[in-house]
Amino acid sequence: MADRIVSLLPSATEVLWFLGLGDRVVGVTYECNEPAIAADLPHVTDTIIPSGATPAEIDEIIRDAMAAGRELYTLDRDLLRSLDPDLIVSQDLCRVCALPSGTVDEAVASLGCRAEVFSYDPMTLDGVLDEMERLGQVAGAPPEGLARVDDLRRQLHDVRAATDSVESSARPRVLLLEWPDPPYTPGHWIPDQIEAAGGTVLLGHPGGRSSATTWDDVVASEPDVLIVAPCGFDHDAAQAQLATVVARSDMAATAAVREGRAYAIDADAFIVRPGPRLVAGVMELAGLIRGSSEQESRETNA
Repeated sequence: MADRIVSLLPSATEVLWFLGLGDRVVGVTYECNEPAIAADLPHVTDTIIPSGATPAEIDEIIRDAMAAGRELYTLDRDLLRSLDPDLIVSQDLCRVCALPSGTVDEAVASLGCRAEVFSYDPMTLDGVLDEMERLGQVAGAPPEGLARVDDLRRQLHDVRAATDSVESSARPRVLLLEWPDPPYTPGHWIPDQIEAAGGTVLLGHPGGRSSATTWDDVVASEPDVLIVAPCGFDHDAAQAQLATVVARSDMAATAAVREGRAYAIDADAFIVRPGPRLVAGVMELAGLIRGSSEQESRETNA
């Protein structure tokens, strides 16, 4: 059982509180804001990405840093040593999202820390729930915390049961942009979310990495529904990015834009952070997809 936990990614921080382990967390990242109380804990990481940067600027910073072999995140080693954790939760899923576990392992060894490093790396929607459970087992979560994961599994099963009966021909074609400039199409668990919500995924990479694409390919995919969910952006910021996307002259030809079925969604809350709110994200997506289907039905019957 872990008594002193440092979380190096926002999703893990949220998971730890969900599992009933929040009182054991002693350090987090500068991005950890769910639950809000987590933001008051010591921040053991920082980033070279400035706040307020546009998606294009962020993409350029990331590309330049990777080309130069520079890390996007820095670790406060003195603070980490003073916190004396016995468990550090890191990841190897995405270099752009947080410090990789290898960097943390090296830091732990150099500091002489006694901490175990747990790499939290789910790739699918079901895998997120499995990984949450595994983290709970390693950290010593109470039984009621682990039972909450089973509750999420039941909720997800019920949503899938409601959409599995929908004929594939009746499912709206859904394109979700995980980044708008340049456009990135969704990987990891996001295609699973869209399918569970009743949509047909366009340009997706289930269980794989999100991937850059071109606007020509975006237009050619002919989406019925367009969802803009930029990683690291809340709903208002995503709404601003959606406005930029739908204002493109080439996007005007798509049914999603032409018929007003383009939406923004709070990516941090519902899409990109692999934690308990992904199931709520399926329900949010289902509402958008169902809304577009209902609108289409009304227009057809008018």
